[in-house]
Amino acid sequence: MSRLRSVVPASELSVFGADEQHDLPIDVARWVRLAQLVLERERVDQRFGPASEMSLIFVDETTIADLNERFLGATGPTDVLSFPMEEEVPLGGRQPDQGGRGPGSPTEPGEPPTLLGDVVVCPVVADRQARERSTPLDDELALLVVHGVLHLLDYDHAEPEEAIAMRRREQELLEQFRDAEGKG
Repeated sequence: MSRLRSVVPASELSVFGADEQHDLPIDVARWVRLAQLVLERERVDQRFGPASEMSLIFVDETTIADLNERFLGATGPTDVLSFPMEEEVPLGGRQPDQGGRGPGSPTEPGEPPTLLGDVVVCPVVADRQARERSTPLDDELALLVVHGVLHLLDYDHAEPEEAIAMRRREQELLEQFRDAEGKG
């Protein structure tokens, strides 16, 4: 299993990446870079504050099927799930007494980062979909990462006009990522 924590210092956008599956090799660092690009291009620092965090986790079919059933009431595995964080940000300081921060700590706590949520991707389902569409697995994974992050940022595709806008933005971001990688 591969775990990676990556921070973009200039904007304080943090993406935690983890590979919790053993079915397919995953370049976690590459997909973390893509998630960071989406956060930057969507101006997350301006929308949610100067420090924002999210997780990008790659899991097996059993895990994603369980999450799909528990949280969406759907049966079977899916390709990507997004779990936006609730509106309330946890309080700083010690819990449960809300007392001081301890010896040597500043008296005023800093602002906690905005927790955007988690994106969970299943590479095995992505691989199956890529084969059905005759596209490379990397293209399918890239689309799923962008799609999942956009869901964290309140994009949706329930209505036709929302779906069109989301697909258009996905394609723009994927093109920007290809350009950033020198593959455009």
